[in-house]
Amino acid sequence: MRTLDSSVSAMTVKPHPWTEKVGFGIRRKKPLTGFLGIFSCVILTILAGFAVSCGGNSSSSSTTTSTTTVSSASLPCDNYASAGTPCVAAHSTTRALFASYNGSLYQVTRSSDSTTLDVGLLKAGGYADITSQDNFCSGTYCTITRIYDQTSNKNDLTVEGGGGNGAADVGVPANALPVQAGGHQVYGLSFSGGMGYRNNSTKNVALYGDPEGMYMVTSGTHVNNSCCFDHGNAEISGDDTGNGHMDSINFGTECWFSPCNGEGPWVQADLENGLFQSNDGYSLNSSNTGLTTPFVTAILKNNGRTKFALRGGDAQSGALTTEYEGSEPVTSSGYSPMSQEGAIVLGTGGDNSNGSIGSFFEGVMTSGYPTDATESAVQGNIVSVGYDTSTTTAGTLAVNSEISIQLTSTGLTDYYLRHQTSNDTQIVASSQLSSSSASSDLSDATWVVRRGLADPTCFSFEARNRPGEFIRHYAFILYSQPWDGTSSHAGDATFCAVSGNAGSGYSFKSYNYPQKYIRQYSGGGYVAGNGGSNSWDDSSNYNQDTTFNVVNPLKP
Repeated sequence: MRTLDSSVSAMTVKPHPWTEKVGFGIRRKKPLTGFLGIFSCVILTILAGFAVSCGGNSSSSSTTTSTTTVSSASLPCDNYASAGTPCVAAHSTTRALFASYNGSLYQVTRSSDSTTLDVGLLKAGGYADITSQDNFCSGTYCTITRIYDQTSNKNDLTVEGGGGNGAADVGVPANALPVQAGGHQVYGLSFSGGMGYRNNSTKNVALYGDPEGMYMVTSGTHVNNSCCFDHGNAEISGDDTGNGHMDSINFGTECWFSPCNGEGPWVQADLENGLFQSNDGYSLNSSNTGLTTPFVTAILKNNGRTKFALRGGDAQSGALTTEYEGSEPVTSSGYSPMSQEGAIVLGTGGDNSNGSIGSFFEGVMTSGYPTDATESAVQGNIVSVGYDTSTTTAGTLAVNSEISIQLTSTGLTDYYLRHQTSNDTQIVASSQLSSSSASSDLSDATWVVRRGLADPTCFSFEARNRPGEFIRHYAFILYSQPWDGTSSHAGDATFCAVSGNAGSGYSFKSYNYPQKYIRQYSGGGYVAGNGGSNSWDDSSNYNQDTTFNVVNPLKP
């Protein structure tokens, strides 16, 4: 999707009705439709135990009816298959999405020598086995360069090349988003601007008005208002080819059609040249003010002809809410019927608009228009995973511990390092905090200790209420920001603990400027030397101002 002032129109050439486009100008024959095609698909799905797409069903009434019982105890793609809307693509870095799946989840590439490692599962149908990754990436850093499709279609995602509205992307840092799933530590994907994945030559993904559904588990705390954190169906050219040529979930705070209710982030449909909350574009639901929980289930389904629906919910508890279900957009032509092209995109817009940030843990795309009951069963299974930030014993300087960082300077022992709500990324120490303080303030002063992004013998500090954001210095000022995957940023976000310069507690030495330490100075957070050109390098009270106590989290 382009920015608001750069949308383009394009002439659409209709394909032959008995063929469909699969990428790079190649067309394939459409599979049989009607009773024979559906019967064959269901039989194959039952026998094979994996997703077999029913292909080019262009019926305007695509809600699937099924007498097969779906269950939250089944994994997502098993549920979709049982209901007759099988997964045609299934991606996750955290777990299997079929009970029978026992292949690789993703591939990491090591920066030191460009070698790769496939990361698999603890067991079939289980969770990611990250031990091999941690060993492989020790002493250096790794990025995720391939996300394997768990269906038989092999619609793997690789790092996205340049598009009509964005330069070539880079892969997501492999260990920047540790979380708990099923009681195991695993890694999600933490996207910054300029990161994205794509597959322009897919198999069995919806085309030219075919019905489809999709979901992703993302985060309501790691978002922005830039275009476009998407997951779903996109153009095969990497460029904007017109209205209706995309069919992707969007999640963020960009309000394309005013008015939007609340501040978001919202589950929206990126259908190209618009982020839609309804057929009119803007929200028709006054209660849809956004989903801000740490883990969010976001759902889009579209029958390709007459209607689409948006649903969302807390991925840690509760049911889904339908935010919209109704006709295709009426804001302009091109959306009814849809003209999906069948590429799969993750983290960017269809034309590689890549200014967004976001988190991704799992997601699928289906053939057909899933029922609400099927999606509710999938949500039940997602909740049963128990997604949570990955923590251990609180109040200690140990990896995965939740902590708060208390000042020791005279008269300031009730002050703590925190990110500031009014200037959301900057680290400050400018307000007194106690158990009676506002919950949001206490959350802003709670951190999770992680292995150092640049050196596993040191530490990085992740914001408890903003997974994927770490304390880092930039121009020697401290901020809370997502890692952008570069080695320089990793160094900026890594600190080595030593005995406190004032004789107690801890001091935190900058990894890439070892003569400088984290310091509070006049209510701000910095890395500072004992004497220097910046005001915060003042030698007065230096030892005390660079000494901190690691204490129990103010907001567990």
